[in-house]
Amino acid sequence: MLLLTLSQIIGYVISIVIVLVIVQFVLSLLISFNVVNMSNDFVAAIWRAVNALLDPILNPIRKIMPNTGSIDFSPLVLIVGLNILDIIVRNLAMSQMGYG
Repeated sequence: MLLLTLSQIIGYVISIVIVLVIVQFVLSLLISFNVVNMSNDFVAAIWRAVNALLDPILNPIRKIMPNTGSIDFSPLVLIVGLNILDIIVRNLAMSQMGYG
């Protein structure tokens, strides 16, 4: 039962990180196409907060990834990796419960 609870908590945290990656992506597009402006204090605060949360996770991935020019694939690698981790943890929890 404890493993099932932990897998649900891990799944919830993974969902939050994935939403943050999507927010960072959308915000970077909005900034690059001048839809929103970094001189706006609210936009700048959101941008700094999202980057402060994600950079410690994304920087090690960026170091491993080959240089692809201006396209950063590290958020995609992070999302795929987190989904794989979620699948592994859920299946482990289910097998401990006797469902697997």
